[in-house]
Amino acid sequence: MTQAILSDIYIYPVKSLSGIKVSTWPVNEKGLLHDRKWMLIDSNNQFLSQRRVPKMVLIKTQIEDKTLILSTSISGSISLPLNPENGDAINTTIWKDQCLAKTTNQKVDQWLSNFLDIECKLVYQPDTTIRPVDPDYATATDKVNFSDGFPFLIISEASLISLNQEMNLQLPMERFRPNLVITNCEAYSEDSWRGIQINNIGFRLPKPCSRCSIPTIDIETAQTNKEPLTTLNRLRRWNNRVFFGQNALHNNEGELSTGNTVEIIQTGSKQPPI
Repeated sequence: MTQAILSDIYIYPVKSLSGIKVSTWPVNEKGLLHDRKWMLIDSNNQFLSQRRVPKMVLIKTQIEDKTLILSTSISGSISLPLNPENGDAINTTIWKDQCLAKTTNQKVDQWLSNFLDIECKLVYQPDTTIRPVDPDYATATDKVNFSDGFPFLIISEASLISLNQEMNLQLPMERFRPNLVITNCEAYSEDSWRGIQINNIGFRLPKPCSRCSIPTIDIETAQTNKEPLTTLNRLRRWNNRVFFGQNALHNNEGELSTGNTVEIIQTGSKQPPI
């Protein structure tokens, strides 16, 4: 029996901006360190994402020393502290959640607003802010930064290979914005995983990830197309939604590295049941 392996790790410092592939990364109480610690909000303090502003995918993120760097091919780059310590408190909305955040600075806000052609602010989640995970799928101690709902998204390489074969395309994994990519397993085997362990960090997989329009956005051009939603709608539809990948929660802190073995601790019926 082949051993599943952690092949890639991605962090997304700013919600819905481009991600960073890393080889080794710490896991803290809210997930991968700095993952979606920042978020863009509009003039009504509602979160912004590629669903509404596809150009967000064109803003690259980079972490160097103690600095977060944002850049585009048009606007150059701008930086801000990786560990901010001040800012004005502001109540923001992420879906149905109300979450306390803090502002960064007006220069960064203007830089982002100019590129995206929409008035916006960049905010961050202080370490002291506690945003719980949906209690239908989590424990009272689970918490998360500015992710849609869960601290981790897990996808197997084989699942994407299978989907690309069905589409006769070569969409990159980055379109689907996973945190952890697993290799050496069969396509969609993650659908039946309920508990896994990677480098002594335990993960629970309580819910499949329903997909929105973001995977249809080309990460190089911000142009949209019908795929992969057309094919997912044919192959992975259940309860009027399409699913690809598994949301996950972690039991403890630690560190992850590419090449770590993935132990399958618990399995169950497929989710979605297709």
